[in-house]
Amino acid sequence: MSTDAGREDRGLPAAVLWDMDGTIVDTEPLWIAAETELVTSYGGQWSDEMAHQLVGNPLHVSGQLIRDNSPVTLSVDEIVDFLLQRVTAGMREHVPWRPGAEELLKSLVAEGVPNALVTMSYESFARVLVDTVPGGTFSVVVTGDRVSKGKPDPEAYLTAAAELGVDAAECVAIEDSIPGVRAAVAAGVPTIAVPHVTDVPQMPGATQVPTLQWLQPADLRRIATGD
Repeated sequence: MSTDAGREDRGLPAAVLWDMDGTIVDTEPLWIAAETELVTSYGGQWSDEMAHQLVGNPLHVSGQLIRDNSPVTLSVDEIVDFLLQRVTAGMREHVPWRPGAEELLKSLVAEGVPNALVTMSYESFARVLVDTVPGGTFSVVVTGDRVSKGKPDPEAYLTAAAELGVDAAECVAIEDSIPGVRAAVAAGVPTIAVPHVTDVPQMPGATQVPTLQWLQPADLRRIATGD
């Protein structure tokens, strides 16, 4: 019996494709704090409403939104660099795990289910998390600086499935934001949405849960597909 067949017989997905910010780790407060620091340093104000518009976006999109809605005169690349430096420093001090994420990751590894990290953060930041978890936890890492189109485009999820050598439809994606859920669904990946900082509307192809706590690997495909 092949490994893939064994996972299928046990009701396990071919792979789990994870978003990072807000899904595995609660970094959104770090991003919002960095945005607020930058905007206020130029004499502006940064509201929660504006901050929430940035959640789940590619970093260059967030950088442009900051330029367009504040007195900040830095280039988009300079804005992204500033945010990354601040948030990376915060992550190095403490990994703020979302409830149930670390335990579910460990359980998936123990069951032999491959995991991919599919994030719009850049490789330099994603590396902080990858280096924190045991080696081999993530078989594939797809970051925002590796793709030509960010979420909600499906490219990142399709790339992850292709690099894992699995059918996207046989995987499960776990996301917390509107752009992320739309990207995973557009890629044909059964999706579990765990809303965090922003609400996520109900949409076909995605099932919402309030938390990852207490979820087991065999729960994921059943929840994501509604079976």
